[in-house]
Amino acid sequence: MSTAPSTQSGAAPAVAAPAAAAPATGWDLDEMPFHVGEIAVQTRAGVQAKAEVGGRRGIRRYMPEQHRQFFGQLPFIVLGGIDGRGQPWATLRMGEPGFVSSPDARTLRIAGEALPDDPLAGAWHPGSALGGLGIELPTRRRNRVNGTVTHVEDDALTIAVRQSFGNCAKYIQSRTPTRIERPDAAATREPATRTAALGQAERALIERSDTYFIATRSSLREDAAAQGADVSHRGGLPGFVRVEDERTFVAPDYRGNLFFNTLGNLAVDARAGLLFIDFECGDLLYVAAHAEIVWDETALQGFPGAERLVRFSVDEVLRSPGALPFRWSKVEYAPQWRSVEAA
Repeated sequence: MSTAPSTQSGAAPAVAAPAAAAPATGWDLDEMPFHVGEIAVQTRAGVQAKAEVGGRRGIRRYMPEQHRQFFGQLPFIVLGGIDGRGQPWATLRMGEPGFVSSPDARTLRIAGEALPDDPLAGAWHPGSALGGLGIELPTRRRNRVNGTVTHVEDDALTIAVRQSFGNCAKYIQSRTPTRIERPDAAATREPATRTAALGQAERALIERSDTYFIATRSSLREDAAAQGADVSHRGGLPGFVRVEDERTFVAPDYRGNLFFNTLGNLAVDARAGLLFIDFECGDLLYVAAHAEIVWDETALQGFPGAERLVRFSVDEVLRSPGALPFRWSKVEYAPQWRSVEAA
């Protein structure tokens, strides 16, 4: 790059060389930020054109500075990954604020603690697809990052960012966590249980839940920017997820950002991993399931506000008692539900 010549007395001052260009805002590739499954669901829902405009504007291949700062202040992060059998799971990592860090706008480092009985323990390696959801329940803020693991050191994961975008505050219930120290937790915790169906305790937890997280996957072509793993938040009033029997439960799908990351993944791979949290005692309930998207409008009766349903067929249930060492403030339901709650 040429530089401006030095000036003589009375001449115009030299112009400084421009700084390095900042990353382009929005999506900077010709290919769409969505894969074939996401596009198929967007098309069936009649929103594909809007989704493309929103995706190109809002999805980036780097993290904005505010996202990098946001991740660094969290006490926990939700991760979506894939085990050795190809099954997606949603899990949690926790630590003191700063355990998630960002050396640069295209790199995220996640250290912290994997919780007891984590179904993805030992599954991370260079090349693993990872979906990350930073969610701050007290403020209802959330940001997403999806990418590929490039380095594993002890429990710390370094991720190359493939997609980064924000989500609105819709459907997030506000509650504030306080960490509790339990030095004897390993000795006093009940052992985890694995079953092929929901027992009474598991059914009761799902039926009273107001929040869950869901991990899904697409195909894993490394050369496709829209492929990989994803993890998303779902919220509603207690009872919004309906258990039909020990092997089946149904959840409403409410209007969101029109990207259909979760349903788009399910359209190409029906496997899902769900995580329910018992906010009263810290139990975690992991469910591996196959999902069916239900478009029949008559099936929506009894699910106010739902635009579709997702029916989950249970493959495996893992209950981890007392695994999450937080106590939570009283829940404040999302504004979308306050009128319903008062009725």
